[in-house]
Amino acid sequence: MSDDYAAQIMEGSSRAAARLISWLEDEDARAYEWMPKLYPHTGRAYIIGITGAPGAGKSTLTDKLARTIRRNGLSIGIIAVDPSSPFTGGALLGDRVRMSELSNDPEIYIRSMATRGFLGGTAKATGDVVKVLDALGKDVIIIETVGVGQDEIDIIGIADTTCLVLVPGLGDAIQSMKAGIMEIADIFVINKADKPGADQLCGEVCSRLDIDSQIQAKAWTPPVDKAIAVEDIGIEELWQSIEGHRKHLQETGLFYEKRRNRTYQETLRMIHNELFRVVRESLQQDGRLDKAVERIMSREQDPYTLMREIVGEWLSIPKSQKEAYHEGTQS
Repeated sequence: MSDDYAAQIMEGSSRAAARLISWLEDEDARAYEWMPKLYPHTGRAYIIGITGAPGAGKSTLTDKLARTIRRNGLSIGIIAVDPSSPFTGGALLGDRVRMSELSNDPEIYIRSMATRGFLGGTAKATGDVVKVLDALGKDVIIIETVGVGQDEIDIIGIADTTCLVLVPGLGDAIQSMKAGIMEIADIFVINKADKPGADQLCGEVCSRLDIDSQIQAKAWTPPVDKAIAVEDIGIEELWQSIEGHRKHLQETGLFYEKRRNRTYQETLRMIHNELFRVVRESLQQDGRLDKAVERIMSREQDPYTLMREIVGEWLSIPKSQKEAYHEGTQS
């Protein structure tokens, strides 16, 4: 078999995709040999984010939504992000176990990922994994975030449509009113709608949306859907809401604008991460950082001056040396 992983992935090889994703998670240099070749074949898949507090039923909702999407003849990639242990770095990756029946469908690819200490509800490599599944030919990619609470907002920088799952009885009526969480949702889903307090929660969210619309006119008012995911109730309606948001984005031109902004931020982040890696490795190799830390601890030097010195040195590196570095990363 050819070792051209890009070609294999574009031909539909789940095994090649799994290998490349593992390299991306490990920040293995081999991954970045193939990602540039895959990139021209990305941008076709529609990306849905499923986020919300722990216990909201995100996994069950993702499972049922995937089944509904498949009934519409579309192929699916699912990225389920699980929290990592702060001590061992390991993760249970239980979402894939809960959705094991879906894995029997060759048109559904499920990948569990650990956060590995990365904040914001997603894993560091999530954006790149989306590209791999896109190149693999998936029509829709669902990202189920880790479920960590109010700081779980990174999904808005990846997904085209973000669904915020709320449930009665977990304090979501209060949590949904807080800045950040309310703004990321394109669709609100009141899951476990058969439980007491569901109507009250729905009413409070709708009231907040009405207040927001009076303060600031918006092109899109997020719908508030009720669902009982475990019984497959309300899932078809949720899919219709997602399709409605997709149509809105495309008709208003916001789809291109949203993806352009995502590409801008993603490119900036990649440059930042690579510059940080290069500078860190340079400082660690010659022991300069350790010596500088000792001087900072003894107050012989301050970190602000050190930072400016290091940045100044990097900016003054001759062009020939920078080109040599570039060539080294390509080899």
